[in-house]
Amino acid sequence: MITDEEIRPFRIQVSQGELEDLKERLDRSRFPVLPDTGWDRGVPLSYLKELKEYWQHEYDWRRHESDLNNIPQSITTISGQNIHFLHIRSAEPDARPLMLIHGWPGSFVEFLDVIGPLSDPRAHGGDPHHAYHLVIPSIPGFGYSVPLNETGWTPARIAEAFLELMDRLGYARFCVQGGDTGAFIAPEIGRQAPERVIGIHMNALLTFPSGEEGEREALTEEEQKRLERMENFNDGYLQIQSKSPYTLAYSLHDSPVGQLAWIVEHFKKLTDPEEALPEAAIDRDRMLTNISLYWFSGTAGSSAQIYYEAMNDPMAWMPKDRGTVPTGVLVSCSHDTSVRRIAEREHHITHWTEAWEGGHFFAMEQPSRFVEDVRQFFSRLT
Repeated sequence: MITDEEIRPFRIQVSQGELEDLKERLDRSRFPVLPDTGWDRGVPLSYLKELKEYWQHEYDWRRHESDLNNIPQSITTISGQNIHFLHIRSAEPDARPLMLIHGWPGSFVEFLDVIGPLSDPRAHGGDPHHAYHLVIPSIPGFGYSVPLNETGWTPARIAEAFLELMDRLGYARFCVQGGDTGAFIAPEIGRQAPERVIGIHMNALLTFPSGEEGEREALTEEEQKRLERMENFNDGYLQIQSKSPYTLAYSLHDSPVGQLAWIVEHFKKLTDPEEALPEAAIDRDRMLTNISLYWFSGTAGSSAQIYYEAMNDPMAWMPKDRGTVPTGVLVSCSHDTSVRRIAEREHHITHWTEAWEGGHFFAMEQPSRFVEDVRQFFSRLT
């Protein structure tokens, strides 16, 4: 397979025609008649209509597009696949490279509020010794890492591509942080190149019990609740995206209201506090910037492929050797299912933080707390 190793500057350039098409589609939205049941059966009609109106008439994509383009972006080709990424070099001489990996239904937008504090702590009241050169890639099939050149982009294969990306940027050793899907990719990077990875920090980590007899008896009441949360979680979206991603894609790719509802439901479910609207945890414009990125890049279907690939990858279900790279975990006590003694079977955990504020999208919901935990973990590693 041909690989173009050139790293090319990239700018987001949504045409006026694309912008007008979005507004026209929103204007022609066809809503069903549904009784008001709150959020019990999905996104309430009244809320979705109001959010659609805001997206159509008040949200200013051009302003946010300009803000995104103020961040250095590039694109390269690895194994025939476009890899888009943000690359922010710190001015501090002792800065270390740090890769930040997003999940679904997120994007690089997840990290906008932590870029400044992590890359330029001096300007944000922090210790300049805690500075990082940031590399924030879009997972293949997400954002502008499109189109998917073929099937088979499993977390392990993505990890291999991201290692090659760090090679091209000249980073021999580096730190890695990942949440959600990123929490599957980051450990794979550590397994493939443990000598290159200084440490792995994760949030929204999933831990699965082995099913051994008596396994749960040693768990605390809080840990029992986390496993119950995992067992009772509404995984309908996961089932669809892991089994019929193409069928789903046709609707979401054609209907911006469909795309809006599909993503905003997960911002509601996964932010803290869950009983509030997602805007209580994440700025409405920031949420719509993330959703707009999915719409304009046309990645409803391609981003769903990560679930299909992960669920149908036979290697994913094989026993793995315990990782050797020092690993830190940031746990949202309100939303995560991570249990340390279970996670330690696969990961070399040296840092474990349990936070009672903040949900699944920790870097967006609690950026200061996220930055603090990342700094605390990596500052102990050499």
